[in-house]
Amino acid sequence: MSESEIIRLARGTLLPAFPGALPPRWLLEEVENGLGGVTVFAINGNVPGTDELAALTAELRKAGDPLVTIDEEGGDVTRLTGHVTASPYPGNAALGAVDDPELTRRVYRSLGAELAEVGVNLNFAPSVDVNTAADNPVIGTRSFGSDAELVARHAAAAVTGTQEAGVAACAKHFPGHGATVADSHLGVPIVDADMALLERRELVPFRAAIGAGTRAVMTGHLNLPAVTEGVPATLSPAAITGLLRGRLGYDGVIVTDALDMDGASGEIGIPEASVRALLAGADLLCLGSREHHDSLRAVLAAIEEAVRIGRLPLDRLADAAARTRALRDWLADRAPAAADRAAGLEAARRAVRVSGELPDWRGGGDAPLVVEVAATGNIAVGPTPWGLGPWAPDAVRAEGSAAEATGVLERASGRGLVVVLRDAHRHAGQRALARALVAARPDTVVVEMGLPVWRPDGAVHLATYGAAHANAQAAAELLGLT
Repeated sequence: MSESEIIRLARGTLLPAFPGALPPRWLLEEVENGLGGVTVFAINGNVPGTDELAALTAELRKAGDPLVTIDEEGGDVTRLTGHVTASPYPGNAALGAVDDPELTRRVYRSLGAELAEVGVNLNFAPSVDVNTAADNPVIGTRSFGSDAELVARHAAAAVTGTQEAGVAACAKHFPGHGATVADSHLGVPIVDADMALLERRELVPFRAAIGAGTRAVMTGHLNLPAVTEGVPATLSPAAITGLLRGRLGYDGVIVTDALDMDGASGEIGIPEASVRALLAGADLLCLGSREHHDSLRAVLAAIEEAVRIGRLPLDRLADAAARTRALRDWLADRAPAAADRAAGLEAARRAVRVSGELPDWRGGGDAPLVVEVAATGNIAVGPTPWGLGPWAPDAVRAEGSAAEATGVLERASGRGLVVVLRDAHRHAGQRALARALVAARPDTVVVEMGLPVWRPDGAVHLATYGAAHANAQAAAELLGLT
């Protein structure tokens, strides 16, 4: 086979990124030549607004029929709003708390409809990780919960809803990122589970997603010593070809998580990681937000060289390109659906859990002072706004330390007091400030907008299971702020 034919096949397996709100000339030329697709990132300026994103995808489709992919999970991980406003859809933790699979299906169908409207046709969602590690720094509220069967119910519902909207779903992060206390953006987390435990826990939701017909599965950069023997799953034939293809019988598109993450390429570089991922059995390679034209060319050259010297079988490359082509063909026949944002707010309202009796501030003079305590996010979540600020114009921002309590108490004199936390179990400063405020003001209401693992003794506690706009509105309504 000629070099040009090898490059054509390789091009069909790649998802580069690009800067700006309009596709650059080089990208349009690659699409014309059969590029598999692109991944749009808010941090690259690709999503300044939905109108602009629709215009961008329309330009891409004048050049060909690429996959246009995005990380739009709803909840805390949202790109569609461009990090300007939080999502109108609660994330998976809230949906799991409600535990109504039909509602989950409605939410994902509506989210899929909004993606289809702006030209996105492959969504890197749902996350079907079983979050069994409370201190997980990267999954948390992105998971439906810690029970494998619950996660499986909602994985199937999310896949079904997404694909009813004409968008391909992508269950992630195979074989499961929920039992880790490390972030694969920064290294290779270890999932210390034998095959029996994997079958009882991590693999249950993936089997459900596959049974529901998910068109794609995303690999995680995870070391499962019992399976991968120290190799990240994304680069492991045992994980992809043996476990996912063989044991689970999955025959759809296998997508890598971003290869610019240290868990995949930190020691070997992205071109080499790309070759190893294809060798392992992956079909579609997400290169990462910083990987533009130069990176694309370097990856193409590495794949071509691997085929030329016999390291990467041509049949394996052709198989990957054919699966990706088949997904693009499947998407061409999808019918659109209508968005239903009411489903998002309904889910957020039903997810809220209250311990104790909320005070009634309606008509009682000054509104309560709302104190929002800073919380470090993670790379997946990004800088999306959160909190009750839209309903509390004079809300106070605190960094998180007991020393701040005196100033907060002075400002709250004669008013109710609400302190808003996010994953307080992971932030000692949040816990210290909350304890000090509750000790001085037992009427303080504590709102947790992450996972409700920790709560101060004796306080009225409100848990939203997420920090999306819908979650915040549901809390604001109960607090009488609306």
